[in-house]
Amino acid sequence: MSDRIYNVLFLCTGNSARSILAEAAMNKLGAGRFRAFSAGSFPKGEVHPMTLELLSSLHYPVEGLRSKSWDEFTGPDAPQLDFIFTVCDNAAGETCPIWPGRPVSAHWGIDDPAAVEGEGQREAFKAALRYLSNRISLFLALPHESHDRMALKSKLREIGREEGATTEASIDAD
Repeated sequence: MSDRIYNVLFLCTGNSARSILAEAAMNKLGAGRFRAFSAGSFPKGEVHPMTLELLSSLHYPVEGLRSKSWDEFTGPDAPQLDFIFTVCDNAAGETCPIWPGRPVSAHWGIDDPAAVEGEGQREAFKAALRYLSNRISLFLALPHESHDRMALKSKLREIGREEGATTEASIDAD
């Protein structure tokens, strides 16, 4: 097993719910082998309160989680990214910046829990975290060092079609 730490970026348009949930889940489940970040193409500027409430209630670290632009990951001081996952269909359809280092990318779209209002919102956030955690667990089980780029990309697309995938994710032919 390699001592290498892989950097992973989760993208969503607003960077207030799904991508933040994914960042927190990857940092917890990746146990030091992976360092996760999140960003948005049009960040809302604040994390959705239910995101922080759910993560806190499940004992995920929430310190430092913030809504930020993907521009923070394109400059010379940005971490070298190994993997990029879009978690909303809007972000998957946008023209992304040129990411230095040719990170492997895939679309893992799930429905926006922040779009659910009222009584069902907490359950929608719990489902989103469950879907993302399942994908992350499958991703973590891959032999990252031994897969060639094309095989790895294919596996990542398969993971994006797991339970909870949006229509765009399930037909992704990239």
